[in-house]
Amino acid sequence: MTDPIDSAPDAPASSWADFLERAGAIQGREIAPARDVLAEGARRIEAAFEAGAHIDSLVTARSELVDTVLAGAWETLVDTPDACLVAVGGYGRGELLPHSDIDLLILYRDGQLDDIGPALEAFLMHLWDIGLEIGHSVRSPVECAERATDDITIMTNLMESRALAGDLSLFAAMRAATSAEHIWPSAEFFKAKVDEQQTRHARYDETAYKLEPNVKESPGGLRDIQTIAWVAKRQFATDTLDGLVDYGFLSAREFTELKRGQAFLWRVRFALHTLTGRAEDRLLFDHQIQIAQMLGYSDAENTLAVEQFMQRYYRNIKALSALNDILLQLFSEAILHPHQTERPRPINERFQARHGFIEVTADDVFTETPSALLEIFYLMQTRPRLTGIRAHTLRLMRRDRHLIDENFRSSIHCRRLFTEILRQRSGVTRALRRMNRYGVLGRYLPNFGRIIGRMQYDLFHTLTVDEHTLFVIRNLRRLALPRFDHELPFASELMQTLNKPQILLIAGLMHDIAKGRGGDHSVLGERDAREFCTNHGLSSDDTDLVCWLVRQHLLMSMTAQRRDINDVTVVNEFAREVGSRARLDRLFLLTVCDIRATNPSLWNSWKESLLVDLYTSTRRALERGLDDPLDEDELIAETRSAAAALLTRTKVNTPRFKAVWERFEPDYFLRHSPEEIARQTRAIVSHEGRDGPLVSLTYIEDQGTTLFVYTRDRDYLFGVTTGVLAQLGLSILDARINSTRDDYTLDTYVVCDENGESITEEYQRYEVEQALIDAIADPAVQHIDVTRRASRRSRYFNVPTQIYFSEATERDCTIVEIITADRPGLLSEIGDVFRESGILLETAKIATIGERAEDIFFVTDHDHQPLRNRARLLQLRQTLTAELDKTGP
Repeated sequence: MTDPIDSAPDAPASSWADFLERAGAIQGREIAPARDVLAEGARRIEAAFEAGAHIDSLVTARSELVDTVLAGAWETLVDTPDACLVAVGGYGRGELLPHSDIDLLILYRDGQLDDIGPALEAFLMHLWDIGLEIGHSVRSPVECAERATDDITIMTNLMESRALAGDLSLFAAMRAATSAEHIWPSAEFFKAKVDEQQTRHARYDETAYKLEPNVKESPGGLRDIQTIAWVAKRQFATDTLDGLVDYGFLSAREFTELKRGQAFLWRVRFALHTLTGRAEDRLLFDHQIQIAQMLGYSDAENTLAVEQFMQRYYRNIKALSALNDILLQLFSEAILHPHQTERPRPINERFQARHGFIEVTADDVFTETPSALLEIFYLMQTRPRLTGIRAHTLRLMRRDRHLIDENFRSSIHCRRLFTEILRQRSGVTRALRRMNRYGVLGRYLPNFGRIIGRMQYDLFHTLTVDEHTLFVIRNLRRLALPRFDHELPFASELMQTLNKPQILLIAGLMHDIAKGRGGDHSVLGERDAREFCTNHGLSSDDTDLVCWLVRQHLLMSMTAQRRDINDVTVVNEFAREVGSRARLDRLFLLTVCDIRATNPSLWNSWKESLLVDLYTSTRRALERGLDDPLDEDELIAETRSAAAALLTRTKVNTPRFKAVWERFEPDYFLRHSPEEIARQTRAIVSHEGRDGPLVSLTYIEDQGTTLFVYTRDRDYLFGVTTGVLAQLGLSILDARINSTRDDYTLDTYVVCDENGESITEEYQRYEVEQALIDAIADPAVQHIDVTRRASRRSRYFNVPTQIYFSEATERDCTIVEIITADRPGLLSEIGDVFRESGILLETAKIATIGERAEDIFFVTDHDHQPLRNRARLLQLRQTLTAELDKTGP
């Protein structure tokens, strides 16, 4: 597919030079004409952008326009031999986008500031009057040197300066005073700029593969290109990037790649400024669809226009990051270690080590032995003292990586090398990340190459598919290393008992490899996995296990989040689907690592406990035997016995808690753990004889925060409870609604704050409990007006409400599945509709998939029977749809 940015033609040549000449003729003090010139110039530049003019000319045109207006104003309002007007920063480079900062430096001759002050003030006021928002400083050349000595940012701005008007000798004096001979010698400047870049990258978690990247500041962004230019200017006195070609730091091909990447980012940034009307560098969700349209992308069969655009963006910054690596390393050698002559230490006939870096022994290593393109990563894995790849070798890899073709992929030796990389006890994640960064992984696995930079336009997936996949590998590897046992003790212990852990790594590598091709990516990915395993010599049993994991990698998370895992029928069905302990162990681990790598806010202690509970129940069912499934009565008896033991141990009177239990339905003992039953029973016993509802918010480490509500049943209880929680900014992760035989309700919710964190502080728990007690105890409160707004991001998605009904025959209830736009108070709205429709809620499975709520409710009529009347179900669907679409974001 041809990229629209690459294929956009230049606009026809305009009369820009004539326009600037006419603009320069305007007297500088005339405000209205100057405003008209700026407005007309901006219109011409925007029209040229829309017509496809080359972005370099547009960036320069804006600078030329401002130059013309400033020079005319200076000549009219200042015109003194004791001052000089200087452009600095991006404006100094002659690069201005529609709303870029216009930074000025006014140089004055020592002792003359008081005399020229009124003229300068008039000049600056004029600039504000004509609509130019400028940043300015007024200094002498000596003051510039003093300030720059203490501030690397000021030094950098002064390096990118050019005189616009006035006495040029002052400009020459400033440049001389701030040269590398006097302050910030190139070695110190280089170190400071590298530190600055590392700090900046750390602010963005060392990755630009985020939902809303910063075009300027994120890794691989425009600031990285500027860092290269700054260092080159300080060390080599070259004002343009093409000077690096002359000095041998860039090949002609790399220079073209660098300029193409810069032009792409400029075009994106130009579109952002035009769209927002301000200096915006964040590629927010709000803007991505419109930017894609502005740049000429259109929806394809399996890919949205915005996804195509963002894939191009991510691939662009990936290539720029690789070039940044090469150039900064070359600069380091030239600037910091120009005379180091350490002799290389041989590794083998193809590679050697120097200064802790691996390098080729000759420039033709990759052309003579293409498999060395994989071997280099294996050697780094097995030699931890090697910290990186020499820049010259990286350049050769980039030059020769086209040799990774069908013959390369079919080579037994190459396949063994790749398999060995996956089998190593350490360095697997680092090796795969490097292979991806330097363009090797996507060529060795072409289908992986198709997902590089691929994003999904939703709020659920926060990383590109390739980055997500590598995070899954990283998560799996951490489980295998004892030093990370504290993160997920249960999963770590399980992982460290497995033989052939590379099988799980292969499944992780393949699980999303078919995203974006159309069709079920799990089914298509299974085919890719089988081909990979067959080609790489896995046994038929291992191949079948990998393929099953890829095909079913969503099975456990979907079961845990969308089914009632306290129902033995669900557990037995899941156990039959899994079939063996080997599959269960690996599916559990893959599921944990997949969820943790999808979206940081998805993972919490409750999600972990949910998966552990499903794993434990399923393991027990498998150990018992699929021909002897778990029995509800048996489970209830076991749970009651364990809970009774806990209560007796804490000296709760046996007759008292047994009297409480006599009022409970058997279902209660299936849907709560013994620990939870004991905790709730103790609370009920202690509350006996008191007025009002019992509300208890409890935080348990590794399980999260649980809310327990015990009260006489009343109208709209679910809607009121969930409304209060929404108004307090809490999210509901799970809801279990139980009734007693004497018309009390036992409601249990798992909750977290809006950041996905548990409620741990005592004052927070008290606030929640008191708000709920006040609302539940007041019979006049039947609805809570939730005033909290949906998130900024979610408001840009249209999720039409979809409602599906099915019958859970084993539980004598109806399942209502609701898919709609997520927002605060959603559950309260649904609960109100249920109550008004005469429907009882038994339990709910709450799942938020980015901007989508996909919630499942188990309901009955007032006689505790399923909803079998078709007309009633149709009416319920209409009522819910009207209510939810009406109040959607």
